[in-house]
Amino acid sequence: MTSTYAAQPTLLCLCLAGALITFPLQTAHADTLSDCMQRRLFTSNDSVTVGAIRAQCLDELKVKSPTSQQAVAAPTAVEKRIREERENILKPFTLTAHRANYILPFAYNSSGYNSSHHGVKGNGEPYDFKDAEAQFQISLKTPLMTDLFNGRVDVYAAYTNHSFWQVYDSDDSSPFRETTHEPEIWLQFHPNWEFLGFKNTGNLFGFNHQSNGQSDLRSRSWNRLFATILVERGDLALAVRPWLAFYDEDADADNPDLSDYMGHFDLMATYRMGEHTFSMRGQNNLESGFSRGGLELSWSFPLWNWPYLRGYVQYYTGYGESLIDYDQYVNRLGIGFSLSDWL
Repeated sequence: MTSTYAAQPTLLCLCLAGALITFPLQTAHADTLSDCMQRRLFTSNDSVTVGAIRAQCLDELKVKSPTSQQAVAAPTAVEKRIREERENILKPFTLTAHRANYILPFAYNSSGYNSSHHGVKGNGEPYDFKDAEAQFQISLKTPLMTDLFNGRVDVYAAYTNHSFWQVYDSDDSSPFRETTHEPEIWLQFHPNWEFLGFKNTGNLFGFNHQSNGQSDLRSRSWNRLFATILVERGDLALAVRPWLAFYDEDADADNPDLSDYMGHFDLMATYRMGEHTFSMRGQNNLESGFSRGGLELSWSFPLWNWPYLRGYVQYYTGYGESLIDYDQYVNRLGIGFSLSDWL
Protein backbone atom coordinates (compact mmCIF):
# COMPACT_ATOMS: atom_id res chain seq x y z
CA MET A 1 0.00 0.00 0.00
CA THR A 2 0.97 3.59 -0.25
CA SER A 3 0.65 6.72 1.86
CA THR A 4 0.58 10.66 2.59
CA TYR A 5 -1.50 13.65 4.32
CA ALA A 6 -2.60 17.08 5.48
CA ALA A 7 -4.19 19.17 8.20
CA GLN A 8 -6.23 22.12 9.23
CA PRO A 9 -6.45 24.95 11.78
CA THR A 10 -7.28 26.81 15.29
CA LEU A 11 -6.00 29.58 17.72
CA LEU A 12 -5.33 30.86 21.20
CA CYS A 13 -3.33 33.93 22.19
CA LEU A 14 -1.69 35.73 25.06
CA CYS A 15 -2.25 39.50 25.34
CA LEU A 16 -0.94 41.94 27.95
CA ALA A 17 -3.28 43.50 30.52
CA GLY A 18 -4.57 47.04 30.08
CA ALA A 19 -4.35 50.37 31.76
CA LEU A 20 -7.69 52.16 31.75
CA ILE A 21 -8.31 55.88 32.02
CA THR A 22 -11.11 56.25 34.55
CA PHE A 23 -11.87 54.41 37.81
CA PRO A 24 -15.44 53.39 36.81
CA LEU A 25 -14.09 51.83 33.61
CA GLN A 26 -11.45 49.93 35.58
CA THR A 27 -14.11 48.55 37.91
CA ALA A 28 -16.28 47.36 35.02
CA HIS A 29 -13.37 45.50 33.40
CA ALA A 30 -12.33 43.97 36.74
CA ASP A 31 -15.82 42.58 37.29
CA THR A 32 -15.91 41.19 33.76
CA LEU A 33 -12.44 39.68 34.14
CA SER A 34 -13.49 38.06 37.41
CA ASP A 35 -16.59 36.54 35.79
CA CYS A 36 -14.52 35.22 32.90
CA MET A 37 -11.92 33.63 35.18
CA GLN A 38 -14.56 32.02 37.37
CA ARG A 39 -16.24 30.54 34.30
CA ARG A 40 -12.97 29.14 32.93
CA LEU A 41 -11.99 27.65 36.30
CA PHE A 42 -14.93 25.27 35.96
CA THR A 43 -14.17 24.31 32.33
CA SER A 44 -10.35 24.04 32.34
CA ASN A 45 -8.43 20.92 33.28
CA ASP A 46 -6.20 20.69 36.36
CA SER A 47 -2.99 21.39 34.43
CA VAL A 48 -4.07 24.91 33.43
CA THR A 49 -2.50 27.59 35.63
CA VAL A 50 -4.27 30.66 36.97
CA GLY A 51 -1.88 32.78 34.94
CA ALA A 52 -2.88 31.02 31.74
CA ILE A 53 -6.57 31.50 32.56
CA ARG A 54 -6.00 35.20 33.26
CA ALA A 55 -4.14 35.61 29.95
CA GLN A 56 -6.94 33.87 28.06
CA CYS A 57 -9.57 36.12 29.66
CA LEU A 58 -7.58 39.27 28.96
CA ASP A 59 -7.34 38.21 25.34
CA GLU A 60 -11.06 37.42 25.28
CA LEU A 61 -11.99 40.81 26.73
CA LYS A 62 -9.50 42.67 24.54
CA VAL A 63 -8.30 44.90 27.39
CA LYS A 64 -6.09 47.85 26.36
CA SER A 65 -2.34 47.50 26.54
CA PRO A 66 -0.58 49.53 29.28
CA THR A 67 1.77 50.95 26.66
CA SER A 68 -0.95 52.00 24.24
CA GLN A 69 -4.26 53.80 24.39
CA GLN A 70 -5.53 52.06 21.26
CA ALA A 71 -7.95 49.23 21.89
CA VAL A 72 -7.22 45.88 20.31
CA ALA A 73 -9.40 45.13 17.28
CA ALA A 74 -12.63 43.21 17.70
CA PRO A 75 -12.26 39.41 17.49
CA THR A 76 -12.25 37.91 14.01
CA ALA A 77 -14.37 35.00 12.81
CA VAL A 78 -11.66 32.42 13.54
CA GLU A 79 -11.02 33.91 16.98
CA LYS A 80 -14.72 33.64 17.80
CA ARG A 81 -14.82 29.98 16.82
CA ILE A 82 -11.69 29.12 18.78
CA ARG A 83 -12.97 30.96 21.82
CA GLU A 84 -16.23 29.00 21.74
CA GLU A 85 -14.31 25.74 21.28
CA ARG A 86 -12.05 26.42 24.25
CA GLU A 87 -15.02 27.20 26.47
CA ASN A 88 -16.77 23.93 25.65
CA ILE A 89 -14.33 21.28 24.48
CA LEU A 90 -12.85 20.55 27.91
CA LYS A 91 -16.24 19.80 29.41
CA PRO A 92 -16.88 16.07 30.01
CA PHE A 93 -18.41 14.05 27.14
CA THR A 94 -17.70 16.81 24.60
CA LEU A 95 -16.47 16.45 21.01
CA THR A 96 -16.28 19.39 18.63
CA ALA A 97 -16.42 19.77 14.86
CA HIS A 98 -13.13 19.54 12.98
CA ARG A 99 -13.87 20.02 9.29
CA ALA A 100 -17.30 20.68 7.82
CA ASN A 101 -20.04 18.22 8.82
CA TYR A 102 -22.72 17.83 6.16
CA ILE A 103 -25.06 15.51 4.27
CA LEU A 104 -25.84 15.77 0.56
CA PRO A 105 -28.97 13.67 -0.12
CA PHE A 106 -28.52 14.40 -3.82
CA ALA A 107 -25.10 14.67 -5.50
CA TYR A 108 -24.93 14.41 -9.29
CA ASN A 109 -21.71 13.74 -11.24
CA SER A 110 -22.09 14.62 -14.91
CA SER A 111 -18.92 12.65 -15.74
CA GLY A 112 -20.17 9.42 -14.16
CA TYR A 113 -18.39 7.04 -11.77
CA ASN A 114 -15.95 4.27 -12.64
CA SER A 115 -17.18 0.85 -11.49
CA SER A 116 -14.27 -1.18 -12.92
CA HIS A 117 -12.39 -1.02 -9.56
CA HIS A 118 -15.20 -2.94 -7.87
CA GLY A 119 -14.99 -6.15 -9.91
CA VAL A 120 -18.24 -7.95 -10.71
CA LYS A 121 -21.39 -8.87 -8.80
CA GLY A 122 -22.18 -12.36 -7.56
CA ASN A 123 -23.95 -13.19 -10.84
CA GLY A 124 -20.86 -12.22 -12.84
CA GLU A 125 -22.30 -8.95 -14.16
CA PRO A 126 -20.32 -5.71 -13.74
CA TYR A 127 -21.54 -2.98 -11.43
CA ASP A 128 -23.23 -0.03 -13.10
CA PHE A 129 -23.10 2.84 -10.62
CA LYS A 130 -25.57 5.69 -10.92
CA ASP A 131 -24.41 9.23 -11.65
CA ALA A 132 -26.52 10.44 -8.70
CA GLU A 133 -25.78 9.37 -5.13
CA ALA A 134 -25.79 10.65 -1.54
CA GLN A 135 -22.66 11.84 0.24
CA PHE A 136 -21.97 12.81 3.83
CA GLN A 137 -19.01 13.79 5.98
CA ILE A 138 -18.55 13.44 9.74
CA SER A 139 -15.49 15.18 11.20
CA LEU A 140 -14.76 15.43 14.94
CA LYS A 141 -11.79 16.37 17.11
CA THR A 142 -10.81 16.26 20.76
CA PRO A 143 -7.89 17.72 22.74
CA LEU A 144 -5.23 15.40 24.11
CA MET A 145 -3.28 18.13 25.92
CA THR A 146 -3.95 21.87 26.12
CA ASP A 147 -2.27 25.06 27.31
CA LEU A 148 1.25 23.66 27.12
CA PHE A 149 4.12 26.15 27.45
CA ASN A 150 1.99 28.78 29.15
CA GLY A 151 -0.93 28.41 26.76
CA ARG A 152 1.04 28.52 23.51
CA VAL A 153 0.65 24.91 22.34
CA ASP A 154 -2.18 22.35 22.21
CA VAL A 155 -2.24 18.72 21.06
CA TYR A 156 -5.31 17.51 19.17
CA ALA A 157 -6.54 14.30 17.54
CA ALA A 158 -9.32 14.07 14.96
CA TYR A 159 -11.22 11.63 12.78
CA THR A 160 -13.00 12.37 9.49
CA ASN A 161 -15.30 9.99 7.64
CA HIS A 162 -16.38 10.80 4.08
CA SER A 163 -18.90 8.36 2.59
CA PHE A 164 -20.24 7.96 -0.96
CA TRP A 165 -23.57 6.12 -0.90
CA GLN A 166 -25.27 4.79 -4.04
CA VAL A 167 -28.63 5.16 -2.37
CA TYR A 168 -30.48 5.37 -5.71
CA ASP A 169 -28.98 2.10 -7.03
CA SER A 170 -31.70 -0.23 -5.75
CA ASP A 171 -30.73 -2.93 -8.27
CA ASP A 172 -27.46 -3.46 -6.36
CA SER A 173 -28.99 -3.00 -2.85
CA SER A 174 -27.82 0.64 -2.60
CA PRO A 175 -24.14 -0.07 -1.76
CA PHE A 176 -21.57 2.34 -0.35
CA ARG A 177 -19.36 3.02 -3.34
CA GLU A 178 -16.55 4.35 -1.13
CA THR A 179 -15.86 5.34 2.49
CA THR A 180 -12.71 7.26 3.35
CA HIS A 181 -11.28 7.10 6.88
CA GLU A 182 -8.90 9.83 7.99
CA PRO A 183 -7.45 9.86 11.53
CA GLU A 184 -4.86 12.52 12.36
CA ILE A 185 -2.91 14.06 15.23
CA TRP A 186 -1.18 17.42 15.42
CA LEU A 187 0.52 20.10 17.49
CA GLN A 188 -1.23 23.46 17.35
CA PHE A 189 0.73 26.69 17.92
CA HIS A 190 -0.72 30.17 18.41
CA PRO A 191 1.87 32.77 17.34
CA ASN A 192 -0.61 35.59 16.67
CA TRP A 193 1.83 37.41 14.39
CA GLU A 194 0.54 40.23 12.18
CA PHE A 195 1.70 41.18 8.69
CA LEU A 196 0.10 43.54 6.15
CA GLY A 197 -3.17 43.49 8.06
CA PHE A 198 -3.29 39.68 8.27
CA LYS A 199 -2.98 37.79 11.55
CA ASN A 200 -1.21 34.44 11.75
CA THR A 201 -3.83 32.84 13.99
CA GLY A 202 -2.40 29.32 14.14
CA ASN A 203 0.24 26.94 12.82
CA LEU A 204 -0.19 23.17 12.87
CA PHE A 205 2.29 20.31 12.48
CA GLY A 206 1.10 16.74 12.44
CA PHE A 207 0.57 13.30 10.95
CA ASN A 208 -2.36 12.09 8.88
CA HIS A 209 -3.41 8.69 7.57
CA GLN A 210 -6.06 8.32 4.91
CA SER A 211 -7.44 5.06 3.52
CA ASN A 212 -10.61 3.44 2.27
CA GLY A 213 -10.21 0.31 4.41
CA GLN A 214 -10.29 -2.03 1.40
CA SER A 215 -7.92 -4.79 0.27
CA ASP A 216 -6.34 -6.07 -2.93
CA LEU A 217 -7.16 -4.05 -6.07
CA ARG A 218 -9.61 -1.77 -4.27
CA SER A 219 -7.14 -0.71 -1.59
CA ARG A 220 -6.17 2.97 -1.44
CA SER A 221 -4.12 4.59 1.32
CA TRP A 222 -1.39 7.06 2.09
CA ASN A 223 0.35 8.76 5.03
CA ARG A 224 1.43 12.37 5.24
CA LEU A 225 3.40 14.67 7.48
CA PHE A 226 1.80 18.08 7.16
CA ALA A 227 2.06 21.68 8.22
CA THR A 228 -0.79 24.18 8.12
CA ILE A 229 -0.38 27.95 8.21
CA LEU A 230 -3.61 29.81 9.05
CA VAL A 231 -3.98 33.56 8.52
CA GLU A 232 -7.06 35.74 8.76
CA ARG A 233 -8.29 39.25 8.26
CA GLY A 234 -11.73 40.14 9.55
CA ASP A 235 -14.16 37.48 8.34
CA LEU A 236 -11.73 36.06 5.75
CA ALA A 237 -9.55 33.06 6.69
CA LEU A 238 -6.85 31.48 4.52
CA ALA A 239 -5.02 28.22 5.18
CA VAL A 240 -2.17 26.70 3.16
CA ARG A 241 -1.31 23.07 3.93
CA PRO A 242 1.83 21.54 2.38
CA TRP A 243 2.57 17.88 3.07
CA LEU A 244 5.25 15.25 2.65
CA ALA A 245 4.01 11.87 1.47
CA PHE A 246 5.86 8.71 2.40
CA TYR A 247 5.21 5.15 1.34
CA ASP A 248 5.35 1.68 2.83
CA GLU A 249 7.73 -0.11 0.51
CA ASP A 250 6.72 -3.51 1.89
CA ALA A 251 3.07 -3.07 0.91
CA ASP A 252 1.57 -3.51 -2.53
CA ALA A 253 1.80 -0.32 -4.56
CA ASP A 254 -1.93 0.07 -5.10
CA ASN A 255 -1.79 3.83 -5.75
CA PRO A 256 1.83 4.74 -6.58
CA ASP A 257 0.80 7.82 -8.57
CA LEU A 258 -1.54 9.29 -5.94
CA SER A 259 0.59 12.42 -5.52
CA ASP A 260 0.44 12.98 -9.29
CA TYR A 261 -3.27 13.77 -8.85
CA MET A 262 -3.52 14.97 -5.25
CA GLY A 263 -0.41 17.14 -5.40
CA HIS A 264 1.79 18.25 -2.51
CA PHE A 265 -0.37 20.91 -0.88
CA ASP A 266 -3.84 22.39 -0.76
CA LEU A 267 -5.19 25.87 -0.18
CA MET A 268 -8.40 26.76 1.64
CA ALA A 269 -10.25 30.06 1.86
CA THR A 270 -13.37 30.75 3.92
CA TYR A 271 -15.38 33.96 4.08
CA ARG A 272 -18.19 34.69 6.49
CA MET A 273 -20.74 37.24 5.25
CA GLY A 274 -23.50 37.71 7.78
CA GLU A 275 -25.20 34.33 8.17
CA HIS A 276 -23.67 32.96 4.96
CA THR A 277 -20.35 31.09 4.71
CA PHE A 278 -18.46 30.65 1.43
CA SER A 279 -15.54 28.21 1.22
CA MET A 280 -13.01 27.15 -1.40
CA ARG A 281 -10.50 24.32 -1.24
CA GLY A 282 -8.10 23.59 -4.06
CA GLN A 283 -5.31 21.06 -4.57
CA ASN A 284 -3.03 20.73 -7.56
CA ASN A 285 0.10 19.09 -8.87
CA LEU A 286 2.45 21.77 -10.16
CA GLU A 287 4.43 19.23 -12.17
CA SER A 288 1.34 18.47 -14.27
CA GLY A 289 1.12 22.06 -15.47
CA PHE A 290 -2.11 22.47 -13.48
CA SER A 291 -3.82 19.82 -15.63
CA ARG A 292 -4.53 17.69 -12.53
CA GLY A 293 -5.88 18.49 -9.12
CA GLY A 294 -9.30 19.37 -7.77
CA LEU A 295 -11.41 22.35 -6.72
CA GLU A 296 -14.23 22.31 -4.16
CA LEU A 297 -16.61 25.24 -3.68
CA SER A 298 -19.27 25.35 -0.97
CA TRP A 299 -21.94 27.69 0.37
CA SER A 300 -23.88 27.27 3.61
CA PHE A 301 -26.84 29.46 4.45
CA PRO A 302 -29.55 29.75 7.10
CA LEU A 303 -32.79 27.81 6.81
CA TRP A 304 -35.62 29.91 8.23
CA ASN A 305 -35.06 30.08 12.00
CA TRP A 306 -33.54 26.64 12.49
CA PRO A 307 -30.53 27.15 14.80
CA TYR A 308 -28.66 23.88 14.18
CA LEU A 309 -29.33 22.96 10.56
CA ARG A 310 -28.25 25.02 7.56
CA GLY A 311 -28.69 24.69 3.83
CA TYR A 312 -25.60 23.52 1.97
CA VAL A 313 -24.49 23.50 -1.68
CA GLN A 314 -21.17 21.93 -2.72
CA TYR A 315 -19.51 21.76 -6.14
CA TYR A 316 -16.44 19.65 -6.95
CA THR A 317 -14.51 19.53 -10.21
CA GLY A 318 -11.26 17.72 -11.03
CA TYR A 319 -9.45 14.70 -9.63
CA GLY A 320 -9.11 13.31 -6.12
CA GLU A 321 -12.70 13.60 -4.92
CA SER A 322 -12.44 10.07 -3.47
CA LEU A 323 -9.54 7.66 -2.97
CA ILE A 324 -11.06 4.87 -5.05
CA ASP A 325 -11.41 7.19 -8.07
CA TYR A 326 -8.50 9.56 -7.40
CA ASP A 327 -7.41 9.36 -11.05
CA GLN A 328 -10.93 9.81 -12.49
CA TYR A 329 -12.24 13.24 -13.48
CA VAL A 330 -15.34 14.32 -11.52
CA ASN A 331 -17.76 17.16 -12.15
CA ARG A 332 -20.25 16.98 -9.28
CA LEU A 333 -22.90 19.24 -7.72
CA GLY A 334 -24.48 18.35 -4.38
CA ILE A 335 -27.38 19.87 -2.43
CA GLY A 336 -28.17 19.19 1.20
CA PHE A 337 -27.65 20.30 4.79
CA SER A 338 -24.72 21.50 6.87
CA LEU A 339 -24.36 20.72 10.57
CA SER A 340 -21.20 22.76 11.09
CA ASP A 341 -18.96 25.08 9.05
CA TRP A 342 -15.29 25.84 9.39
CA LEU A 343 -16.32 29.33 10.58
